[in-house]
Amino acid sequence: MSTQLRNPANLVSLPLDVRRSRLEMMLNPRSVALIGASEAPNSVGQTIMQNLLSLDGTVYPINPKRETVFGVKAFPKISEAPGPVDLAMIATAAATVPNIISECAAAGVKGAVVISAGFKEIGAAGVELEHEIQERRGDMRIIGPNCLGIMIPSIGLNATFAKKMAKEGNVAFISQSGALCTSVLDWSIRQNVGFSAFLSTGSMLDVGWGDLIDYLAYDFHTRSILIYMESVGEARSFLSAAREVALRKPIIVIKAGCTEAAAKAVASHTGTLTGDDAVLEAAFRRAGVLRVKTIEDLFSMAEVLGKQPRARGPRLAVITNAGGPGVLATDMLVAEGGQIAQLSQDSLQKLSAMLPAAWSHNNPVDILGDAGADRYIKAIEVVTADPNIDGVLAIVTPQAMTDPTAIAKGLASFKNLSEKPMLASWMGATDVAEGEAILNSCGIPTFKFPDAAARAFCYMWRYSENLRALYETPALSRWDQGVSRRILVEKIIRDAIESQRSILTEVESKEILDAYGIPKVQTLVARTEDEAVRLSAELGRPVVLKLYSEVITHKTDVGGVKLNLQTETEILEAYRAIQAAVQDKPGAFLGVTVEPMIRGDGYELILGSSIDAQFGPVLLFGSGGQLVEVMKDYCLGLPPLNSTLARRIMEKTHIYSALKGVRGRPPVDLERLERVLVQFSLLVAEHPWIKEIDVNPLVASTDQLLALDARVVLHEATVKEADLPRLAIRPYPQEYVSSWQLKDGTALTLRPIRPEDEPLMVKFHGALSEQTVLYRYFGLTKLEQRVAHERLRRICFNDYDREIALVAIRQNPETQTDEIIGVARLIKTHGTDEAEFAIVISDEFQGYGLGTHLLKLSVNIGRQEKIGRITALILPENYVMQRVFRKVGFEVEYDRFNDAMRAEIKLTA
Repeated sequence: MSTQLRNPANLVSLPLDVRRSRLEMMLNPRSVALIGASEAPNSVGQTIMQNLLSLDGTVYPINPKRETVFGVKAFPKISEAPGPVDLAMIATAAATVPNIISECAAAGVKGAVVISAGFKEIGAAGVELEHEIQERRGDMRIIGPNCLGIMIPSIGLNATFAKKMAKEGNVAFISQSGALCTSVLDWSIRQNVGFSAFLSTGSMLDVGWGDLIDYLAYDFHTRSILIYMESVGEARSFLSAAREVALRKPIIVIKAGCTEAAAKAVASHTGTLTGDDAVLEAAFRRAGVLRVKTIEDLFSMAEVLGKQPRARGPRLAVITNAGGPGVLATDMLVAEGGQIAQLSQDSLQKLSAMLPAAWSHNNPVDILGDAGADRYIKAIEVVTADPNIDGVLAIVTPQAMTDPTAIAKGLASFKNLSEKPMLASWMGATDVAEGEAILNSCGIPTFKFPDAAARAFCYMWRYSENLRALYETPALSRWDQGVSRRILVEKIIRDAIESQRSILTEVESKEILDAYGIPKVQTLVARTEDEAVRLSAELGRPVVLKLYSEVITHKTDVGGVKLNLQTETEILEAYRAIQAAVQDKPGAFLGVTVEPMIRGDGYELILGSSIDAQFGPVLLFGSGGQLVEVMKDYCLGLPPLNSTLARRIMEKTHIYSALKGVRGRPPVDLERLERVLVQFSLLVAEHPWIKEIDVNPLVASTDQLLALDARVVLHEATVKEADLPRLAIRPYPQEYVSSWQLKDGTALTLRPIRPEDEPLMVKFHGALSEQTVLYRYFGLTKLEQRVAHERLRRICFNDYDREIALVAIRQNPETQTDEIIGVARLIKTHGTDEAEFAIVISDEFQGYGLGTHLLKLSVNIGRQEKIGRITALILPENYVMQRVFRKVGFEVEYDRFNDAMRAEIKLTA
């Protein structure tokens, strides 16, 4: 029982203009209207009109005062244009734009680029104008306002007020700054750099980074996507699109506003505050995006990643004919987080056998100033074969005995011989120009100076690391994914909000940790002196006394209170001292918490979460204790996490090396610590009322992991639930988990797929018959192709905003292990309200009603996800699935374009 997913670019049986999304139509227009077209010298309307004349399509000048503009018939209003308009360019005063947008929407215009300035960048009045535009645009897509415009060189579209047209190429450049666009355009023409798209976004009232990345993902002219970013905009859309596209096309970003001063400048320019830069780094890592520091790096890395294989690690080998350049490369390499590779003994012996005795006998490999092409080639052959290296940098300085051209010709032979990247620095100008040209033409990127080449290598391996982390299969979670924990925590939070408290007590905070399986020290509340003595005796001494209040919670080392309390007398004295210390403070004093004094040689860690203005809840892990602000040894991440992502966060802290064991101290249970991070991330993800949470210290040693202190701060009760910060990455849709039984009584769990399911998917595919495979894939796809990690990692790592795959899981009665017996997949088509459906049921369990039930569930999910139409393709001979679709309410008809049956259902909310 199977159906086939169609190609996302092949929306079948619909008119062409319906199949193309509105954004695609405005970025690939057959017709453009310019509202504000003019012949006035040096005006924006004049420049755009002249630029539009190069379009391979129809141009409609809109000007109520002119019969023609540059010889092209003009029209007084957009509604009087004689044909449909794919793209409207608006170059009029800001105050007129809302009414113009209304007219465009009424005329059926697909999208508009608003060139005009004077919106949110000027303050409240401009913000109000943007609100009016949003209310009036209907289904139109809008780029801008306050932007340069857009260029698509392959179709001759120059819908900007720039003076020149970009050259045609395979790089898409998107910029939030129009002025930077014109500078880059001028530079690109001098450097002969071409573009597939050249887009200015302005303040991103509607179309944002995610929309454009998704569009460019299917643009066959585009090989890499370069972004100049000032603000993130809709964070979830950006991260979702970037993560989806990053494995196919490099996404390289330069982000302005990294410093406090720059952030203020960005705010005045775009009207949007930027968030913490460390949070941005964490977000880019999570999405597989490469971040660079300079405009030059932006374009050089597009070239490098387009020509060379990705570095698998940080270890670089440097081969040079001069010592100084090798040292420069090494300094930059280490400063940027790379490593100078330690060559194997075998490589060192081979190099010693072929090089002069005075060679460096180490890496960098200095093969001396008289090195010719033959010496270079032999040295590179040895080093490239070394398993301890991840890339090679060849440096040539034009000395009297050196022939840079001959050496370049020799290096050209390595173009397709190694899976390790090769970079070159041909230092000089005229003397090395011919050699540079040879290297560039054969795909080996060249750099004027070795430090720039070393930095490029660091970018390469960092990019590889980001991509690898995207789809690593995590360990199977052993934590119960039930809802009981949520109910308990929601009650604690609700009670606090109803009592007008935004800070939870320490006891409440630790109860929340306990609900999510995060081990915490036992803490009891004493409201009288006698109770303090009794509870401390139950816990065993020594004990710690802490202030407990409905208003505030903090450690009490005030008033001479001892924290290591051994006797009953000490406990009573401490209790009375606390009472005296707080009696004049605001808030009703209720008592103290009593907890055992923890001893041992554990490490003090910190777990935390706070709200970022752009990305919502952000996680923190690192070295904890009293010096946490001084040490600043931490790494940030975005919730939710799986075990792999949790480990990557741990690895980026300095204390991680100590946690693995150091100087005779045994290692911490890192797998248990991983699970704590995963559960902590779920706690944050599932409870949006939590504004801040700190677990400090979290004591970790070989045999214990214990939260000693916890503090939870909630959003104020006055905040509306709809206004609570949203996660930048959609969490696991727990609401779609259900139970069901087959006709024979077999109990099943039906739930959205998880990354941990990859091993189960391998076994599932191994049990499918040839007929089932044929019906699902419209061909006999080989098992090794279906279970390849590169394929399954994409299938199991669902971005639940884009795709929801339901798996049916039963417990094997013989092995008592889980196994997948069916998969139903619902994939949203970007830019439309459509989704595509496919299903496959294991042969053993076909005919038990599972396919019908999964289809009904998927239709219900479609309604909840606000999908308007679900379609699927079925082989004509697959009569069983055709009946199933009809039974659930689909219309099933023959589709001549695909020689298949097309099932379709229109949904209502």
